[in-house]
Amino acid sequence: MPRPKKGKRLGGSPSHQRKILANLTSDLIEYESITTTHAKAKFLRPYAEKIITKARRGDLHARRTILKKINNNDVVTKLFDDVAPRYEDRPGGYLRIIKLGPRRGDGAEMAKVELV
Repeated sequence: MPRPKKGKRLGGSPSHQRKILANLTSDLIEYESITTTHAKAKFLRPYAEKIITKARRGDLHARRTILKKINNNDVVTKLFDDVAPRYEDRPGGYLRIIKLGPRRGDGAEMAKVELV
């Protein structure tokens, strides 16, 4: 069993962090652009890029592996049919993070994450 990483964590537990990243990735694939905090955006980039890279293979094993993480069949279908073919020739760097400034309520640094 993998040992939970030490240091900064988005949620209270490792499982909560995995769920946060899965939901952010699902929304990113569905809407192709999301607004979130800068800290979550930095955690999201490697997670989402690995999923898109795996989806580029396009086989059944990759689809089932991604379905274990995302759990939304409509989003995974869009990922395999629309998003992954766009990046067939691109070796990486599928996301763009743009800083937006502080959030009005609590001053958290906001960022816009979008697919390139």
